[in-house]
Amino acid sequence: MSMFKTTLRIKIDTPEGRKALGYIKNRDKTRYRSYSDAIIAAVNGYFDRERQLADDPYLETREKEEAFLQRILETVERGAQANPLNGLAALLQNVQPAPDAKAIESDLDTAIDFIDSL
Repeated sequence: MSMFKTTLRIKIDTPEGRKALGYIKNRDKTRYRSYSDAIIAAVNGYFDRERQLADDPYLETREKEEAFLQRILETVERGAQANPLNGLAALLQNVQPAPDAKAIESDLDTAIDFIDSL
């Protein structure tokens, strides 16, 4: 078995060092059986993320936007579940029938443009 050995020194008199040591010592032992497993996962995750951000500088912004939209959806879903009849009634009040197929198509295009802008 090939192995690389090194010594890991963590200065526990610094806040960053104490924080790192805390993460290592309090790791999920079912997921990371040893310190080495936890450190390998952390190093790989860090440098993989660095490479992704270098290849795609807007990745972080898109992830934040997606997380924000997900929180909005969850909030709307919780509100609808809490009081489904009032929530549905309020939504239906805003729906007006379109007079013809051309108007429906125009409304759908507007809705899709709005959703794409999010």
